[in-house]
Amino acid sequence: MRVGVYVDGYNLYYGGRKHCGRGTAGWRWLDVRALANSLLGEQSANWPGAHIDRIVYCTARISSAHNASGSQDQDVYLKALLAARSVDHIEYGNYISKVIKRPLATENNRGRPVLVQPDWPIKVQAQGQPVPGALFMASVATFEEKGSDVNVASHLLVDVLTAAVDAVVLVSNDSDLKLPVEHAWRRVPVGVVNPGSGYTAGALSMNAGTGVGSGHHWWRTLTTTDYQDHQLPDPAGRYTRPPGW
Repeated sequence: MRVGVYVDGYNLYYGGRKHCGRGTAGWRWLDVRALANSLLGEQSANWPGAHIDRIVYCTARISSAHNASGSQDQDVYLKALLAARSVDHIEYGNYISKVIKRPLATENNRGRPVLVQPDWPIKVQAQGQPVPGALFMASVATFEEKGSDVNVASHLLVDVLTAAVDAVVLVSNDSDLKLPVEHAWRRVPVGVVNPGSGYTAGALSMNAGTGVGSGHHWWRTLTTTDYQDHQLPDPAGRYTRPPGW
């Protein structure tokens, strides 16, 4: 059974940061192939004879203009992944920066925005009278990755539809991948790996009996140990783990 592994790099990174802590060392130098092989090993009864045929890692390069050290560390890691043959192909999206205007807000206990209303010691008035429902607006810089989900979906679907693989493992919890995953479910066994600590997105949590892979689909949520126990050698080729990683 030839298995294709399709990784949303940013989704994987933020899952690890949530598990392990942003300032904690020992998890960023992740060996993607070692992790994927470990996950397949857990499914040996469900997927007999499964072996990794290809690992496609989708990401975007951090802007060096706005985060020079982060860009340099990322560059070292991406080169290390290829040097150690931890991934077979890296597909790049875009990393964009722009200025947006948004109302000020706080979070409720479910992480949803609660708009900030003017109150003492700061009030909004017009002609000496309070303005009901006034909002505070902020102009802020935002930096975000674009295209990784589309690239994951494209590689996964092309490989499934051309019969280049017999099963797929998706490493992402992005509900935007619902459509390509649904099509994959109908054709091959699928493993969905949630990098974070929360619930797997409902759009990626279909019944295990769906499609031709009936009874052979599986779901897995990563843990702190998964990140810490699957690290690249240091050095990986001629690339050395960045300080603090």
